[in-house]
Order: sequence, then structure tokens, then C-alpha cells
Amino acid sequence: MGEDIRQAFTGLWSHKMRSFLTMLGIIIGIASIISIVSTIKGTNEQIKQNLIGAGNNNVDIKLCEGENDYEIGWRGIPANVALITDEIKAEIAAIDGVASATYYHSRNYADGIQAGDVTLDGGSIYGIDEHFIKTRGYQLKTGRGFTEADFKNFKKVLLLDDNAAQTLFPGTNPLGRIVDIMGEPFTVVGTICQADGFEPVINSMEDYYTYYQNAYGMVLIPDSTWPVLYNFDEPVNVAVMATNTDEMSRVGKAVEDVMNKLVRSDNNEGQSIGYKATDLLKTVKNLQEVSQSTYTQLIWIAGISLLVGGIGVMNIMLVTVTERTSEIGLKKALGARRKKILRQFLTEAAVLTSIGGILGVLMGFILSRVISVITATPAADSIGAAVLAVAFSMIIGLVFGFLPSVKAANLNPIEALRRD
Repeated sequence: MGEDIRQAFTGLWSHKMRSFLTMLGIIIGIASIISIVSTIKGTNEQIKQNLIGAGNNNVDIKLCEGENDYEIGWRGIPANVALITDEIKAEIAAIDGVASATYYHSRNYADGIQAGDVTLDGGSIYGIDEHFIKTRGYQLKTGRGFTEADFKNFKKVLLLDDNAAQTLFPGTNPLGRIVDIMGEPFTVVGTICQADGFEPVINSMEDYYTYYQNAYGMVLIPDSTWPVLYNFDEPVNVAVMATNTDEMSRVGKAVEDVMNKLVRSDNNEGQSIGYKATDLLKTVKNLQEVSQSTYTQLIWIAGISLLVGGIGVMNIMLVTVTERTSEIGLKKALGARRKKILRQFLTEAAVLTSIGGILGVLMGFILSRVISVITATPAADSIGAAVLAVAFSMIIGLVFGFLPSVKAANLNPIEALRRD
């Protein structure tokens, strides 16, 4: 085999231009496929990043009526949903894939939040526990977070996100200032921001409704002081952090099932109240499938050039067999077996296309970078695709080189030696 490979390289080097032009179809086809695969991978990661963020892996499990969030502020407390228990919390904590969990109350488009004459129109207010900041991927920006004493002593303190702080206290430090919420004074003790600087990309109304509360501003108060403003017996929503992004759907469904143990089946007629997980990962996969199907069509189109390249390989190998007829006849006259001749020409075809495959992979990586810069489309290298591309190019050489190799192996040595 080593001698066959050496002879293959010698033959290719003796006809450098012809060999390169033969490989060109393979190079272009492999380069096209590699660049498309790199773009697919980069785009899919960008879709996931845009919707999920960098490592938050958050899943919200909210009380819903049908497909829509159940707004307690507008609809009132549902009679068939029990308050959460420590047993339910323990069951959720024990679910495989749950890194942390937080339980919170919320009001979207909350009214009556103001500082002096400035009102936080359209903002949200959350009554949170001690795990909310970490689980939801926030961090303190200024000031302090809630302490155990804040929860235990029902202190009227609050945290603001950047948008709420800039709206209520433009150009000034909000720490220590008073925010009036429905006539109750709360003291600002800190401000928060996303821990990873994640800013979602809003491309549809669905994306907007997923992230709109962040755009208007968010106010956090201890859940122990929630009854000061609202009801003490409201059902809670849940947010869990999955151990990794791929676990989000499974973890969300598992927590949803546990939370629905709190929902009795005696719903009023026409209602379907229960807890539902916001499956962002499913949304991501749906979008990725759309982009994948488009790129798959492009890969098939690029594959046509590989077919053309394979035909070119077959053609040049037939020419090579014709040129080397006397050599083949001499080898057979000296005792070379049919399978030896077959293996030699198959090896030469495989080496030819393998070199083309390697050059195609390198060109594909370069091309993907150029496309990324020109179109601002992310690209990510796929080592697996590169290995498969080279292996596939070798297979092309074996398939399209088979007929010429058989022709060479079947030459009659006497007839071959008579040819010049």
C-alpha cells in the first residue's frame, strides 16, 4: 500500500497542472459544503444566543389560561390553584438537571410606581425570594441585595434594573431614594443588571412579548412584603436554571408537571388554568430547523459540483490508463496480478481526490470567514464536517476511479505491449 501511495504521488506530480485542474471540481464542491456547514452552525448558535442568552439556561413556569399567561392583577386569584408547599419545592429541587429554582410573584404593566412626578409606565414588579437574582442571571450593579433581615422584618426596600433606574431617576444616583408604589414608600437599596450582558434580539411580536418587561423597567421587592401591596395568598410562578441549555425543555416539562399538582381539576367551564413552561429551547429548535432546511438545499446544490468533479476524476483516470498502457502491459508480463493493477489505480484516484478534499476544507474555512465578514453572518468551524468531507472525497475517488482501474486491470498484456 505504501508503494502504491508513493507511485500515486509521483504520477500526480509529473502532471501537476492536469492534476490540479482535475481536483478543482472536488475543491470547489468541498469548499462550498464546508462554508455552508460553518454558516449553519454559526447561525444556529446565534439563534440560540439571541433567544436564550449566554449560559442563563432559564425556564419560566407560569400560571396560564390556555396558551396565555394568567394575569392575577386583571383576573383575580383562581379558586382551583393551591399555594405552593415546601414539599413541592423539595420535589422541584430534586429534579435531575435543576441547578437552582426561584419562586416569585409578578405584575406586568404595573400601575402606581413613581418617584416624585415621574411614573414607571409599563414597568413590571416582582416579589422575589433570595434565589431570584442568581437563578435569573442578574447581578448587583450598585448598592446591596436583599438581606435575611429584609425578608424576615418585612422591610419596604427594593431593587431597580437599569431601565427602571434611568426612568425614575434620570441622571441621578437612585440609592437611598424613595419610590412610591400604590401609596407605599419603598427605599432603593440597589440596582441590578444582566450578569452576562445579554441583550435579546427582537425579530417578532412573540420575541417582544417574551422580553418586553425588560424594555420598560423592572422593580424587585422582597416576597414577604408583597402582601403589603397585593394579596397574601397568590399562586407563585417558578423560574429554574437548567444545568445546561440542552436540558431546558426536559427540565421545564418536569417542573411544569410538579407545579400542576397544585391545580385542582374543578376548573370553571371553558377554562384551562394550569402551569406551563416557556420553552425557549423549542422555539430555538424550530427556528434552527427553518434555517437548516434552507441550507440543506444549498448543500445538495453544492454537491452537484462534487458529482462533476467525480466525473472529471473518471475522465482523467481513463486518460491515464490509455497513456500508461505499455507500462501496465510490462507489469503484467513481469507477473503483476490483476488486483495489484486495480489497487494501484484506485489508490491514485483516492489520493487525487483526498488532496482535493483537504484543499477544499482549507478553502471552505477561509471562504466561511470571508462570508462572515461580508454579510455579518456568524460562522463556526466544524471539525466533524471537515473529517467527513475528506473521507467523502476519498470515497468519490474510489467510486469514480473504479471503472478506469478495472479497465487497466483487465488489459491483455500482449495487446498492451504492442501499443506505443
